[in-house]
Amino acid sequence: MTTNRGRKALMLTLSAAVVAGVALAGGGVAPAAAAGLEWGDCDPAVKPLPGQRCATLSVPLDYADPEGEQIGLAVARLPSTRPEARRGTLMVIPGGPGSSGVQRLGQKGAALAKEMNGAYDLVAFDPRGVGGSAKARCGFDEDDRRLVTLRSWPAADGGIGENVARSRRMAEACARNGGAMVRGLTTANQVRDLDRLRQALGERRLSAWSVSYGTYVAAVYAQKFPERTDRWVLDSSADPDPKRVARGWLAGMARGAEDRFPDLAAWAAHPDRAKEGLRLAERPEDVRPLFLDLAARLDREPRPSTTPGTPLTGTVLRQALQQTLYADAAFPAFARLMTQALDPAGVPVLPPELAGPMPDEAATVSVGVICNDVDWPRSVPAYERAVAADRVRYPLTAGMPANITPCSFWKGGAVGKPTRITDRGPSNVLMIQNLRDPSTPHSAGLKMREAFGDRARLVSVDKGGHGVYLGNGNACGDRAVTRFLTEGVRPAEDVLCR
Repeated sequence: MTTNRGRKALMLTLSAAVVAGVALAGGGVAPAAAAGLEWGDCDPAVKPLPGQRCATLSVPLDYADPEGEQIGLAVARLPSTRPEARRGTLMVIPGGPGSSGVQRLGQKGAALAKEMNGAYDLVAFDPRGVGGSAKARCGFDEDDRRLVTLRSWPAADGGIGENVARSRRMAEACARNGGAMVRGLTTANQVRDLDRLRQALGERRLSAWSVSYGTYVAAVYAQKFPERTDRWVLDSSADPDPKRVARGWLAGMARGAEDRFPDLAAWAAHPDRAKEGLRLAERPEDVRPLFLDLAARLDREPRPSTTPGTPLTGTVLRQALQQTLYADAAFPAFARLMTQALDPAGVPVLPPELAGPMPDEAATVSVGVICNDVDWPRSVPAYERAVAADRVRYPLTAGMPANITPCSFWKGGAVGKPTRITDRGPSNVLMIQNLRDPSTPHSAGLKMREAFGDRARLVSVDKGGHGVYLGNGNACGDRAVTRFLTEGVRPAEDVLCR
């Protein structure tokens, strides 16, 4: 769910509440011995940063049998270049489920190291099933591993029969082929693995920068191990409701798309787009009906694309929109796709991620974690009613966020009981959230803020897109996070970067 952003800075200042903030206690100074971690050169395939070192962390496949089968997790570290300034370890916790921490460190490590100015070793790991860590495989059919099928888009008429059949087929594949590795794909295990890594690093406490799904991992860690947290940043959070977990996150995408679409519409109607050949309408309010009409036409008559065997359908266009809303930088490509589809002689060029199936391992993780974390409702008629209502209320997402998934047919149900996030623990959490986030809408972030109570402060940023810190060019938000992590100064109350 998290991508890199490059955006124009808004030179704003935090309220005087930042100045009134108090410094939080520091973590350690020198790292203890990293038991069980042998640091060496990184695989060139991970594109390591200068000075980056890699290792493998051994953890139990099943924590109920800690001395039983062990699996390896890929770990990367970018050490502080100023030992005299070092105060501890900052964990970089990626999104997903299914994103690589090692890859994210490679993407953000240089900018983060510059902001931290030697205050931390920067560390990340690939969760179970991801990247260089032990793999899990369900053996999904190729067509079931396409993004437009992993996301349960209803049929053009709103029917979900095909979604039901696919969801049942995928759940059965995981039960047949996944074994203990698939059953071990849980947020609870990622939290346990994170604590094992803390021990291996020799740290009494950790600081963290978590993003998207990673904020739920960070929240659960802070709930289970509050005394082991130092400075804790949650960037782009969703509702941690233990009764719904990922089902609630998926539902939030409908609201998020509505919040975010006006940014795209304003951009696509701006006169500057005419010079680029990307202007979709003369007025922002005309972009939405243009998109909805085009999607409906493509439902009836798909257009051949430059990818053989993969036409541009209404579903593909809607999925392309959902991804586009994550970052302003994606707006030109989407406008070009719409322009090609509106031109009778045009041949649409599909985004690479929609042109083919994803690897089985990646699809397995994205399904396994959300299905293992919590039990999902099983009534097909209830999903049919929910999809019908969602399509009327949120036409941009056409019922997808309310639709059935493999979790409704998951063999064995949830692995454990979800964690309830509470206000019990140290007041050392800083949340940051865009006002117009298509994936974790601000309204959902407020639910996380409410759950933490006085443990947290929230910095809201008047921007669109998914991911805030070092991602959307907002100087006000970046400054708040950097100051908290390096100085321990947090706003005395929630603030808005206008």
